[in-house]
Amino acid sequence: MTGQPWIDTVADHEWTDGPLAELHPRVVDDTSGRVDNIMAIHSLNPVGLAAHDGLYRSAMAGTSTLRKVERELIALVVSLENECHY
Repeated sequence: MTGQPWIDTVADHEWTDGPLAELHPRVVDDTSGRVDNIMAIHSLNPVGLAAHDGLYRSAMAGTSTLRKVERELIALVVSLENECHY
């Protein structure tokens, strides 16, 4: 089988009520005004979306031993090694 993988999601413009509406301001990209695919894949499971967001925020701000720039650089290197654009 060839082609792009796909996962059903709720379009971010439909996040108008309930848990998705509450989560939208936390996960929307300020530059594009859209929810990145890595977060949107959780739209059918808002509990999972909140957990993913919490894990990300903790990883990027939850340590006092590394500066934010160092955490960002580590994330960049890991993404490059994994050939992932996120």
